[in-house]
Amino acid sequence: MLSVSLIFLYVLLTAYVAGFLVLTGIRHFCTCRSETDAPEIFWYTLKADSYCMAGLVTLTVYAQVFSLFYKVGLAANIILLIICTITAVIFRKQLYREVLGIKERLTRGKMLGCLFLFLLFAYGTSRGIIHYDTGLYHAQSIRWIEEFGTVKGLGNLHCRLAYNSSAFSLSALYSFSFLGTQSYHCMAGFFALLLAKVCGEIGTAFKRRRLILSDFARIAGIYYLLIIFDEMVSPASDYFTVLTVFYLIIRFLDLLERKEEYWVPYGLLSLVSVYAMSLKLSAALILLLVIKPAAMLIKKRNYRGFFSFIGLGIIVIIPYLLRNVIISGWLVYPFTAVDMFSVDWKIPKGIADYDAREIQVWGRGIYDVTRYAEPISLWFRDWLNGLGTLDKLSVFAAGFAVFISIAALVVIFMKKKKEMYGWLLVTATVNLSFLFWLFSAPLIRYGCVYVWLAAAVTFGGLLTFAVKNRKVWKAVYIALGFVACYKAFAFGREIVTSYDGNYFINQKDYENFETIAYEIGGITFYYPAEGDRTGYMAFPSSPVKAEVALRGADIDSGFRYNKKTIQN
Repeated sequence: MLSVSLIFLYVLLTAYVAGFLVLTGIRHFCTCRSETDAPEIFWYTLKADSYCMAGLVTLTVYAQVFSLFYKVGLAANIILLIICTITAVIFRKQLYREVLGIKERLTRGKMLGCLFLFLLFAYGTSRGIIHYDTGLYHAQSIRWIEEFGTVKGLGNLHCRLAYNSSAFSLSALYSFSFLGTQSYHCMAGFFALLLAKVCGEIGTAFKRRRLILSDFARIAGIYYLLIIFDEMVSPASDYFTVLTVFYLIIRFLDLLERKEEYWVPYGLLSLVSVYAMSLKLSAALILLLVIKPAAMLIKKRNYRGFFSFIGLGIIVIIPYLLRNVIISGWLVYPFTAVDMFSVDWKIPKGIADYDAREIQVWGRGIYDVTRYAEPISLWFRDWLNGLGTLDKLSVFAAGFAVFISIAALVVIFMKKKKEMYGWLLVTATVNLSFLFWLFSAPLIRYGCVYVWLAAAVTFGGLLTFAVKNRKVWKAVYIALGFVACYKAFAFGREIVTSYDGNYFINQKDYENFETIAYEIGGITFYYPAEGDRTGYMAFPSSPVKAEVALRGADIDSGFRYNKKTIQN
């Protein structure tokens, strides 16, 4: 727990300073001088989590770019510290003013609440359950970045190494494996801490005596945080994606609630939506939120801002795409519809297609890849029966929300209720994301955020627009109070009963498994003696004995597939 706390502090400091630097640059180079003084208020009232999220996006891009040229470790951190130090010196007055502003807004109660959350999530991130896929490929993916950066054809060694979530590069940056003690995996916990801070703002609902739309998303976010509290020790890309999408939707709804008319905050969140897609492709439809800032910019004919933010979005996604091509030979593995590159390290099309089909059928609870083309009428009932009771109810609620949102769309456009257009955009985004997930690979841990937000945003929005009676809100508060007390009691009991004092200093390490050694080109590789997991220490490894060849004399040269014929 102590090591996690120190890493959290380091991440907080570097992410905040990096976010401040980037947002300062955006403020000066992406906005028009002719804009009024009113938008200046936005820049001076940015919350600490905004700087941190901007910094996390920036540092993920930085880690990915660094990995294209060198391993991500000590050198990357030294350069990062130099940049942060120079930034702090040059902008010392502005940073001091920002810190004073944060201090003024922090009451003693808020300060104690933030400290409690910090220690709670440091505790949760120091121990818990290691995700199955972490031993399968998460740990190996991160170690490859730590040891070699980006290696050509790495996906030929193990196709899951080609999944290339940008979260792995960020995890490698903050793993501190170069210290020689262990490779720390704290970043999912830090994202959870950031979301917990944002969700904690629901406490202001007691003062305003009603819920706002973003509060319904916060409630869903809190529920998710409780679910993953004993699992966020794993650097699983699912956690990064879901936590980021929750943050994005909550902050977008906050802007709509306060009727924000300045385009920049929406534009900044649109960059976070691009970032979410680099974490996991299942978040692709969250990009629909960019419609809001794009429409605002076009209406004002602010083409400088429009093209500036398009350029920033490209900067966010390009390193991810470059890593895809280098690791797999495909722009977006395992989807082969876009075939732009002819390189010798390219994963064969037949293998990529099989992998894509396997992802699809496994999400449906089917373990026979030959059934990938089955219509929903054949697999849906078995998939639904495999869900827990609460998940079933959530899926039905999300499905009902789709039909309600369609009806709402018709009514809103017929009556020209422009004040509801923003809500309609968010509702359409989460509902379409839910449908995309449902008809592609509906594994609940991939898409729970869309399932819950579809219902929360749709019904929560209608409730906030339709209900004005304080007695109704009082009843809602009482019901939520009972649920909150029950969950708090259950959560506290779980923490007490599962307490383990072994990780008070260091974080729980990756799981490791018995392996068998073999050689490729004179270099030792490993595969598991039983099952398909190898963990972190047996490096390099794959779930089975790999059929690959080195492209050169060493690992740095990369891998190519070794079979001469591939059955498509």
